[in-house]
Amino acid sequence: MKRVLIALAAALASAVLLHFGTGLHPVAWLTWLAPLPVLLAAPRVRGGSAFAAGALAWLGGQLQWWPYFTGTIETPVPVAAGLLAGPALLYGLGVLLHRSLLARRRPLSAVLAVPALWVGVEYLMALAGPHGAWWSLAYTQADVLPVVQTASVAGVWGITFLLLLVPAAAAVLLAPGATRRLPVAVTAGALVAPALAYGLVRLGTGQDGGQHREVALISTDNPLDTAELDTPQGRDLLRRYGRAVEAAAARGAGIAVLPEKTFGAATARLPLARPGVTVVAGLALGTGATRTNSALVYPSGARYDKHHMIPGLESEFTSGSTLTMLGPTTGLIICKDLDFPWLVRQYRQAGATALLAPAWDFDDDAWLHSRMAMVRGVESGLSVVRAARQGFLTVSDTRGRVLAEGRSGESGVETVFAALPQQGASTVYTSLGDWAAWSSVAMLLVALAGLRIAAPHRMPDQQPLAG
Repeated sequence: MKRVLIALAAALASAVLLHFGTGLHPVAWLTWLAPLPVLLAAPRVRGGSAFAAGALAWLGGQLQWWPYFTGTIETPVPVAAGLLAGPALLYGLGVLLHRSLLARRRPLSAVLAVPALWVGVEYLMALAGPHGAWWSLAYTQADVLPVVQTASVAGVWGITFLLLLVPAAAAVLLAPGATRRLPVAVTAGALVAPALAYGLVRLGTGQDGGQHREVALISTDNPLDTAELDTPQGRDLLRRYGRAVEAAAARGAGIAVLPEKTFGAATARLPLARPGVTVVAGLALGTGATRTNSALVYPSGARYDKHHMIPGLESEFTSGSTLTMLGPTTGLIICKDLDFPWLVRQYRQAGATALLAPAWDFDDDAWLHSRMAMVRGVESGLSVVRAARQGFLTVSDTRGRVLAEGRSGESGVETVFAALPQQGASTVYTSLGDWAAWSSVAMLLVALAGLRIAAPHRMPDQQPLAG
């Protein structure tokens, strides 16, 4: 009975920490602590209880997503249930794997297997699901810039690995009857300390010097929906944006970026061109089966069609498949496409040092989605200009520093100005891609092989518990 109570208490503690350390508004430092209670309890309870504690902890901490999944982005209830229950079962298996490796006196494997498993889960969901790398613990650290620099080497997978490595190592060091503590401590330190040191050094170098270009991000949430140009509301909105673009040009802005699907139009002809300023506007372009979610550039006429649609909400749009460059170093992208690291990486490999991104958020996810875009810039070494309705207007540099930020809806038409760096940054991630994810999968396979090689030793579930 006492072991059951230990498991339940651990599950509750981890669930609370996960609730506040993840989600749409995470408290970054709590994310590092969240796995610790269930991992500490694992060698002190029976195997089934360890699994249940892990699964319940994840499920309890992530139930906060239910209204967002089923309401905000209209995910079907069975799919939303799977997005919560599936990872919960895998989280429980991770806790059980940790316990099983400790039982076989493989403490180092017990430390590494936990982050390796979760990185593998995140990577599989990124490859197989429609949302890319949207689902990752790494974004909880988006405002902790020394940690975020790890993405320039190992992508979000490296950050997730560190987030779970630290509590797994602490749990092993505090496990009853733990052996070989020194190799565990040295290994954890050898991974975490250089990562943080690298982050601090990278933040202190490469200040994106050189030439800058003044950009303006312009957005209004009124009207909230896409305005068709052949309606009085659409023509009024066009006039309001036109005045804002003229004001931005008068302040010296060379580029103005408007949100995603600002206008609905049958053709790309839009009287938004203004002398001396390049305007990037989001359009729902065309009619019927050929309609696209596009970013149009005025006066050049360049066009980018969004690659990745939100399932259900954007089913009427035809997906694009090509990159669009505005000059030799500036790329166009739209909102959700920034959730896909490999697409941004392609832009960097094509020479882009900055991305201009019309976007559309859902109010409550404004911080999270803007920071996902910022992390993409750190991964691939480019600046990101993201103008959202129902969200943030954010300019970030190659280190993830937010150069300027505002919130749409704060006034009639919100305009944010920033000096956009023209220089990019070379990153390991740009060159090697998802090597950290593949390495984690290999590490997990080695740990699983260790389960077959070594026989288990006596664990607390086979020992009498005092009292």
